[in-house]
Amino acid sequence: MLPMDDSLSMIREKMQRRGLSDAAIRAFLHGVEELRRQCRIMVSEEEISPVPTLQEWDGIVASTSPAGAELLGRTVVIKLNGGLGTSMGLQQAKSLLEIKPGVTFLDLIVRQVEALRQQAACDVQLLLMNSFSTSADTMQYLQRYADRGYADAERVQLMQNMVPKLLRETLEPVSMPGHPELEWCPPGHGDLYAALSGSGWLDRLLERGVIYAFVSNCDNLGAQVDTRFLNWFAQSGAPFVMEATTRTAADKKGGHLALRKEDGQLMLREVAQCPEEDADAFQDITRHRYFNTNNLWIRLDVLRDFMAAHGGMVPLPVIRNAKTADPRDPDSPAVFQLETAMGAALQCFPGAQAVNVPRSRFFPVKTTGDLLLLRSDAVQIDAVGNMQLAPECGGEPPIVQLSPDYKLVDSLASLGVPSLRNVRRLTVRGPWSFAPGEPLVGDVTVG
Repeated sequence: MLPMDDSLSMIREKMQRRGLSDAAIRAFLHGVEELRRQCRIMVSEEEISPVPTLQEWDGIVASTSPAGAELLGRTVVIKLNGGLGTSMGLQQAKSLLEIKPGVTFLDLIVRQVEALRQQAACDVQLLLMNSFSTSADTMQYLQRYADRGYADAERVQLMQNMVPKLLRETLEPVSMPGHPELEWCPPGHGDLYAALSGSGWLDRLLERGVIYAFVSNCDNLGAQVDTRFLNWFAQSGAPFVMEATTRTAADKKGGHLALRKEDGQLMLREVAQCPEEDADAFQDITRHRYFNTNNLWIRLDVLRDFMAAHGGMVPLPVIRNAKTADPRDPDSPAVFQLETAMGAALQCFPGAQAVNVPRSRFFPVKTTGDLLLLRSDAVQIDAVGNMQLAPECGGEPPIVQLSPDYKLVDSLASLGVPSLRNVRRLTVRGPWSFAPGEPLVGDVTVG
């Protein structure tokens, strides 16, 4: 193994040749140094305490007036749009999936931002954090909104960085002659902070007086700017607020909130940071009650000052994933892919808070079952892109579990879309076909 300084120099030079910003390089080298110094990646149960209670979203919005035009004009909506949805057979941005006939995630995001712009009578800023895999398809799709400025990459695109894959034994950059694209990987959504700073977007936004950011995943239709909560956030003085929600049995593997015993600071523990011997405690939803929705509210001026005071980066804990350089070739070099989670910044900012939000704020699409639910009448979307459950659902979305026959998006065409507004659980065990809008009630199992 090379001395640490030599190894870090190799990584720095490789990233510089790629044209990556100083902010991206500093953030990645921080993670590499943590590994080289054998800093602990895992967070044991002994180091944390459960979070007993959180402030409730409903109480906040019920007692707060809506934000006015001036406050909306100082807000940026940032949507993470780097995923391809390969687990569902997609080779394009997941945000281009149709969730209603002729309507994609991107269409609804534009509707939501347009509604805010009309309310504020100004151009509420939208930023799409695209990856090298999603940028071209996304910007091409947005040509249909060119007359409103959404097709101009200079106005709406924040590019995610790439980072080198590292050989497991030496933590040196892997070399793949003939396939250089396999030497790189995405850095996780914790790259948000380096991307904002390194791209110049952070300074540009602050120069325009934009200091409040709402960040969420493109595939989470429940993540919409609530003007009452925005007003509360601005008045609270908090530098960072995470939307959390109560864990259910389906959320056992999701990152949960905890209190760091040494100082009582709120923090996020991901499953990759949990020692094997603590797996049962990690998945105990009665002990660790809250998990991260990945909806964040951030004060950009505080972020700028924090990064300046910490060497130009946010020192996020690193997540180490063991892979092979070519994911299709198990005999290719063994590598680590280093990632960070943007929600982990919760533990970095003194005064950071978390709020317990209704489940309706967390409605991601990770499987074709999630997509079928969105396409059904159990989910209603209004003219300005706001999503809500049908009244018959009683505030709880139906649970949809599909057999492997329907793992890929294209296979849903043969299944059909039944009525799910009166369903608690739908289980499809094998090939089946529903008539369009076929009414189902209660717990239903077919196939």
